[in-house]
Amino acid sequence: MGLFSMTLAGSGFILIGAWESIASSTASQNWNSVSNPSSPLKQTPKSAAQRNSNSSSSSANYITVTIFSLLFIVNSLISLFNAVNSRDQVGSALQLQILAVAALFLLYSVLGLLSNFSSFVRFPSSILNLIVLFAFVEEFLLFYMQRKDPSGIENRYFDLMLVPILICVVSTTIELKSPWKSNDYPRLARGVGLILQGMWIVQMGLSFYTNLIVHGCSLHEKSRGNYTIKCKGHPEYHRARGIATLQFNCHLALLVISAMSVYSVMAKNNGARGDSYKPLGAEMQQMENHGLFTLDSDDDEIREEEDVTMKKGAVVAVNGFGSHE
Repeated sequence: MGLFSMTLAGSGFILIGAWESIASSTASQNWNSVSNPSSPLKQTPKSAAQRNSNSSSSSANYITVTIFSLLFIVNSLISLFNAVNSRDQVGSALQLQILAVAALFLLYSVLGLLSNFSSFVRFPSSILNLIVLFAFVEEFLLFYMQRKDPSGIENRYFDLMLVPILICVVSTTIELKSPWKSNDYPRLARGVGLILQGMWIVQMGLSFYTNLIVHGCSLHEKSRGNYTIKCKGHPEYHRARGIATLQFNCHLALLVISAMSVYSVMAKNNGARGDSYKPLGAEMQQMENHGLFTLDSDDDEIREEEDVTMKKGAVVAVNGFGSHE
C-alpha cells in the first residue's frame, strides 16, 4: 500500500473513532442530565436544536466514513490492477477481500445518510449496526487468515491488529442487544477501538516502509499490496516480534492516557461533580438522631440482670418471713 496510503488510512480511522467517542460521550452526558432525579433538567424535554445537532453530527460521521471507504476502494482497485499485471494471484485475492470490507462500510454510511436526509427511506439503527458488524467480522477474518509468509514479521503486526478489531466487534454486538438508552457506552468503546486501529495502521506504515524497521530485516514486495518482511536470522526475528509487541503496548498506554485526559477536561467543562459523596460528619449525625449506643459488654448486662433477680428474691423472702410470724 505504501507509507502515504497507510498513514491516510490510519488517520481516517482515528478521525472516525474520535468523532464516535465524542458524540457518544456528549449523548451520554445529555441523557444523564435528563434522567438524574437531582438534576434541574429532569423535566426539560430535548429541544429541536439538540436533535438537529445530533443528526448533523451523525451525518458528518457518515460522510467521513463514505469518503474514506471510497478512498479504500480506489486504492484497492489500483493494487488489484498492479497484482494482475505482476501475475500475483495472492495479491489479487487479497485486494478482493479488502474491496468487500470497504464495500460493507460504504453501504453502512450510504444507508445512514439516506436515513438522515430522506423522509421516505428510513433504516433502523439495528440494521445499520448489523451491517457494520459484518464489516468488522470480515475485517477480523482478513487479518486473522492473512498468512502469505508464515515466518514474516508482518504477521505479528496483523495478530496485534486483531485486538482493536475485536473491541469493535464486541462493542457493536452489545449495542445490538442493549436498549437504545444505554447504547452510548458501546459506541464509546467502538470509537476507542477505531482510534487504536488507526494508530496501529500508522505504526505499521512507519515500521514497514521506513528506516524505523528492525535492523537486519527488510521489506520484500511481490506486488503493490502483497509484501512480506524477512530477517537475516532467528535473533532478528525474535527482536522484531518483541519490538512489535512493545510498540503496541506503547500505543495502548498512550490511548488510555489521552482518553483519561480528554474525559477529565470534558467532565470539568460540563460541570460534573461528585454528588454521591457525603461527609463523614453527616453520617455520624444521622446515627446520633436514631439513638445512642454504648460499648458495654454482654457480661455487664448479665450481672445487672442477676442483681435485679437477687433483690427480688430477697424482698420475697422477707415478706414471707414476716407473714409467717
